[in-house]
Amino acid sequence: MATSDPPPIVQIDVVSDVVCPWCVIGFRQLDAALKQENILARLRWHPFELNPAMGPEGQNLREHIVEKYGSTPEQSKQAREKLTSLGAELGFAFNFDDDSRIVNTFAAHQLLHWAETQERQHPLKLALFDAYFTQQRDVSEIEVLMAAIEAAGLDTAKAQEALLSGAHAGTVREKQTFWTSRGISGVPSMVFGGKYLLTGAQGTDAYTQILQRCLTEAA
Repeated sequence: MATSDPPPIVQIDVVSDVVCPWCVIGFRQLDAALKQENILARLRWHPFELNPAMGPEGQNLREHIVEKYGSTPEQSKQAREKLTSLGAELGFAFNFDDDSRIVNTFAAHQLLHWAETQERQHPLKLALFDAYFTQQRDVSEIEVLMAAIEAAGLDTAKAQEALLSGAHAGTVREKQTFWTSRGISGVPSMVFGGKYLLTGAQGTDAYTQILQRCLTEAA
């Protein structure tokens, strides 16, 4: 009896930062498109730091947005309300308040690179999103990172060793340079099938269209 060919799997490379709310929105929209169309995908997360010079003390989020983007406090508040509403529609809880902080994410990216070698990168990325945006925890702190590691089903002792050794720092820097040298200056940036780039959270319909295009070409 003849067997049917397995369905094609779409490769999706997502350049993203752990503290980027639009990366959460974009992923949730993409995930909805994949489930809606019953499409199989292989997701790989790649490092991007929105604030590579951010010090270990972090900065108040509202102050940071005003300082970096020139937004007024009212505009910043409206943006957070919009994100909270969009997140709720997509099943994700953003819990912003006046004490929310932006933090350095280089350690998180090193652990994400290590987690990829353990085939648990995607669960760790989602755990870090949850820790930062929903639980309002500082994802530059070692205990918070280790809680995310545990939530992703990874070995905390091995993860801590990988982080403290600095073994993955150079590779993360190389990956960041790779993407920025190719014109990536904002996130999320998603590359579909190694060919098509979509930047920003484009919406479920846009992701559905590009996924279908990749499948058509694969067929």
